Amino acid sequence: MRGGDIGRSLLLLLLILVISAGGLIWFDYLNVIDIKTALAPVYRRLGLGARTQSASPSGEPLNLDAERLAVLLETYDLREMEMRKQEEEIRTRQAQIEQMSAELEDRQKGLDERENSMNALAEQTASRERNIEQNARYLNSMPPQNAVAIIEAMDDQQAIAVMRKVDEIAQAEGAASIVPYWFSLLPPARAAEIQRKMSIRP
Repeated sequence: MRGGDIGRSLLLLLLILVISAGGLIWFDYLNVIDIKTALAPVYRRLGLGARTQSASPSGEPLNLDAERLAVLLETYDLREMEMRKQEEEIRTRQAQIEQMSAELEDRQKGLDERENSMNALAEQTASRERNIEQNARYLNSMPPQNAVAIIEAMDDQQAIAVMRKVDEIAQAEGAASIVPYWFSLLPPARAAEIQRKMSIRP
């Protein structure tokens, strides 16, 4: 090996040592590593005071594990705050949903009550229609004088309902209605009043 090569190798080795030492001193200065004890004699020989690592407010030396732990704790705190916020939003949303559900339930109850009322009214109407038809058939099967006596005892609306039903039954069966004959047997004033009302409300 030539002398020039040896010189370059030594120079490179020295440069590596200098860079390594500088890196160690710099990392020690940044508190990444702690080599104060090992470098204390070197500092004293160079006439420099031995460095001491800055202390934390609690009096304990800073280290990366403590920093990482602090960051982790802060992250957990932020996550817990976010989870609490989400839980509060969920509770608020759940309360809104429960309120909407109660309103829908009340509305459904109202609709059910209205439907029940309409069904009851329809049943009453159907029952009234059945009763009118039954009375009409009974009167239609009686002797006219007896039927007219019963009609005369009815109020005008009942008499009109029965007479109209008798007309409907006769038309459905293709027979002549007996209602005109009933009118002829009724007192003229009563017959005229019933006919007037029938013409007003067909």
